[in-house]
Amino acid sequence: MSTGRVMPAVFFGHGNPMNALEHNAWTDAWTAMGEAIPWPKAVLSVSAHWYIPATLVTAMGRPRTIHDFGGFPEELYDVSYPAPGSPELAGRVQELLASVGVKSDDRWGLDHGTWSVLCHLFPRADVPVVQLSIDGTKAPSFHYEIGRMLAPLRDEGVLVMGSGNIVHNLQAYAWGQHDVAAFDWATRFEERVRGCLIKGTDGPLIDYRSFGRDATLSVPTPDHYLPLLYVLALKRGTDDVTFPVAGLDGGSVSMLTVQIG
Repeated sequence: MSTGRVMPAVFFGHGNPMNALEHNAWTDAWTAMGEAIPWPKAVLSVSAHWYIPATLVTAMGRPRTIHDFGGFPEELYDVSYPAPGSPELAGRVQELLASVGVKSDDRWGLDHGTWSVLCHLFPRADVPVVQLSIDGTKAPSFHYEIGRMLAPLRDEGVLVMGSGNIVHNLQAYAWGQHDVAAFDWATRFEERVRGCLIKGTDGPLIDYRSFGRDATLSVPTPDHYLPLLYVLALKRGTDDVTFPVAGLDGGSVSMLTVQIG
């Protein structure tokens, strides 16, 4: 059912989990976005950190906060993001993705790809949040098509967010050195992606491997890139594409945020 407003769809470059605790240019921009966008009925998050061989949707009333990382300060493990879930939204996602056969899940919760951003966007944790997994056995075109099937949610007051990083190479990442010069391949790949987003040419973004060596280095595994395709597929003809957050962290992690609408 339409709410009379069209929600934006947003891909967030979430970066280092410590962004949950830090106040920097990126997190300040997320806070500003939370104050600027229409208040959502709920959030549907597609996070790089729920990358499994199936398409599932969280359906519990109270999703747990998952600390899916290691080697960070104890205070990060103490973070709780107690947003409610939404069995209603989970059911709606299953309805829209009926041809895929999405199963409900009561074990996962909210991983840091979701809560490290939402704790700045909606710090009171008062917006219901549901996560949709990424099926790692499927081709990029499959994920783009799922995004297209989720399009009605924008008219139903749901903020669809993808969370990952357009460039995500942790082997090259300069841990603890945020301001080091970006690798040339990372800069080129991000610029090509940004150019396609501005022009509205989705094909090369779906077939991102066609970008050659720059793509191989920037996207060594697809998990952090694929959430972009879910958001990209929600674009409508009159939508603006903006980049509220930009920058390459540690030389090889893109913090680019892409807002559709």
